Amino acid sequence: MSKSILRINEDIHRELSALLRNIKDPRVRQGMISITAVDTTSDLNQAKVYLSVYDLKSKTEFEKGLKSAAGYLRFELGQALKLRHTPQLVFILDESLQRGASINEILSGLDVKHDEEVKQNE
Repeated sequence: MSKSILRINEDIHRELSALLRNIKDPRVRQGMISITAVDTTSDLNQAKVYLSVYDLKSKTEFEKGLKSAAGYLRFELGQALKLRHTPQLVFILDESLQRGASINEILSGLDVKHDEEVKQNE
């Protein structure tokens, strides 16, 4: 990946983070939103924006709200970044944090003896 695409990914990440805070749509304002990654194609045609949402209530409503706001976000992004071509925004819900949290919760609930406890009981 070229340095210019990496820089554009960082710029999109920074600008969209600020823009998402200003969206008034209650479908989007369900929880704490953070952008985990941005992946822009080399021709700047498309940017995949990976989002993680803490305390998400309705995934489908959230996705509908983002789809509705995509035009506004793309316009504002184009104004802020002054790119020759502003990429289409494709939002992807990144559920890895939630999956990791649920795995951690399961593991912490297990009654597993640590090596020290096993040695002491022998």
